[in-house]
Amino acid sequence: MKSIATRICIVALAVAFTACNTSKNTNKGNGDTSAVRQVQLLAPEGRAIAAFASGCFWCTEEIFEAVVGVDSVVSGYAGGTVPNPTYDLVNTETTGHAETVLVYYNPEQVNYEELARIFYLSHDPTTPNQQGPDRGSSYRSILFYRSPEEKQIAERVTATMNQERFNGRIVTEIKNLDAFYRAEGYHQDYIEHNPDNPYVQQVSLPRFNKFKENYTGKLKGNH
Repeated sequence: MKSIATRICIVALAVAFTACNTSKNTNKGNGDTSAVRQVQLLAPEGRAIAAFASGCFWCTEEIFEAVVGVDSVVSGYAGGTVPNPTYDLVNTETTGHAETVLVYYNPEQVNYEELARIFYLSHDPTTPNQQGPDRGSSYRSILFYRSPEEKQIAERVTATMNQERFNGRIVTEIKNLDAFYRAEGYHQDYIEHNPDNPYVQQVSLPRFNKFKENYTGKLKGNH
């Protein structure tokens, strides 16, 4: 994810059909510099976890948190090889990591297959290394699995969505989740804490609203 200053510039200048060359601002967010940490891939009793990479994790987090049966969502990094990657390091596009959310959910209310469908309905899986104005491998589309059964489900949902909705153009990776790193504190629940941020207003929320138009499943009452 580009810095907040860069995001603001991208959105504003895209409207004017010009290019943005603003440098990154490392003093962003709410100033929280809490360390990135690896999260144990264990769910509480009666719960399950799943991970999805579909562009900016600010909006991805908001989308999954709106789904009935989802308890909580954590923004972070996964899919790469570098341990404990920082936001700035992931920004270099050299770690192999993508912005990812880890979803804690109640399998009696929503299952992995439905979450995989939500994943496809909530972003564009046909654009390699890009979602909206964000470009780079850290924005690529990845459907993670954690068991042979989930891999089969991921492949089946992908094939179905590819045929029925995306005309064979899906470029999503289907990948085993072997590690997940929690992002810095200021990225967590970003939209909730920064509703007036220009990127949130002009990119994240329109993406969320488009998802709600496409999704026929159950969302929480405040959505």
